[in-house]
Amino acid sequence: MPTYITLARWTDKGIAAVKESPKRLNAVKKLLREQGGRLRAFYLVTGTYDLVVVMELPDDSTMARVALLIGTQGNVRTETLRAYTEDEYRKIIASLP
Repeated sequence: MPTYITLARWTDKGIAAVKESPKRLNAVKKLLREQGGRLRAFYLVTGTYDLVVVMELPDDSTMARVALLIGTQGNVRTETLRAYTEDEYRKIIASLP
């Protein structure tokens, strides 16, 4: 199953209700399960971003749907990266001419 890394920043709305953030994380975990995926890791971070989420979902379309559903809540702005495992990386490199 593909892995995705999402970098998130709280919006003004999200940080104003930061104490609700654990409940929102639980809702994201539930959403991922409903979409056939799972949360692999979650981090509160310092720097440019506030949160880093590592998840698995069946495909890119499902990831896009999840990102849109999360975005419509208005609590975070996200940037999502498709991550390739070491095995996937090696296959990609091996396939080069």
